[in-house]
Amino acid sequence: MIVVAGEALIDLVPQGARGDAGLPDLAPRLGGGPYNTAVALGRLGSSVAFCSRVSRDAFGEALLDGLRAAGVDVAPVQRGAEPTTLAVASIGADGSAGYSFYVEGTADRLFAAPEALPAGTRAVSFGTCSLVLEPGATAYEEMMRSAAAQGVCTALDPNIRAGLVPDADAYRARFKSWLASTTLLKLSEDDAEWLGGTPREWLAAGPAAVVVTRGGDGLTAFTRDGGEHTVPGERVDVVDTIGAGDTVNAALLHGLSRLDALSPAAIAGLDGDAWSRLLRFAAQHHLVVRAGRRPARVLQAQVVLVGEEVRHA
Repeated sequence: MIVVAGEALIDLVPQGARGDAGLPDLAPRLGGGPYNTAVALGRLGSSVAFCSRVSRDAFGEALLDGLRAAGVDVAPVQRGAEPTTLAVASIGADGSAGYSFYVEGTADRLFAAPEALPAGTRAVSFGTCSLVLEPGATAYEEMMRSAAAQGVCTALDPNIRAGLVPDADAYRARFKSWLASTTLLKLSEDDAEWLGGTPREWLAAGPAAVVVTRGGDGLTAFTRDGGEHTVPGERVDVVDTIGAGDTVNAALLHGLSRLDALSPAAIAGLDGDAWSRLLRFAAQHHLVVRAGRRPARVLQAQVVLVGEEVRHA
């Protein structure tokens, strides 16, 4: 089983119509980086559980329904009376997404580290807002270090939201401290630039592999043996990029599971051919959300094609 740990929230996504004062209408969408990753893994057929703290409000119920519909085990989810986190998205001319967050007093910030991982856990994935917002961030960090100490494969996707980071230098130092407990580091080139390090520096601190995504230009995996494996991106007409990186994260974990490589030793032992197949698989999931569609619908349309490649590549 793959456990995804982190926030579930509601993205308020602008629509084409304009309402009062020229402001766009906003449509609620189920979201959050870890949430999207869990849903994607479920739709790909992975055995996956979600570990978070979710509100008992209507948004929280909808988030849980979305997980169940994707086949995600929600038994590890904690519940709270506090409201659901909201993220108001803005879409740039190039399709890039920016966010304003409403996080004060929300349910997911009060996450508590579980006493034990679900039975059969092979990997745990962390990332995004959940590793920034206290007191939950410390609880997720505790969970990460505990999983790594047990020899469980850990994946980290920092997915930087700079507007949420109160002290950039402190966060960068904290990020470096996580690397000793990280098996697979996946991040965008924008994240890498903001963090101010290099894949080789990060590898020396702990991970078995670092995967850097570059949007339409593809993905590159850097490995401890000096390997550097690159595949091109899938060319599409960009509408927006919400959820694209999360689906890559899910595809990498699902692909590693299919290769029986969800362990630090197995990831370190992958050869160039295996990395090329894995990255091609992930590149097919670096897709955009077309107008009026959620990331999950794009994923669902791709599952058969990508699943066939995993089985036969």
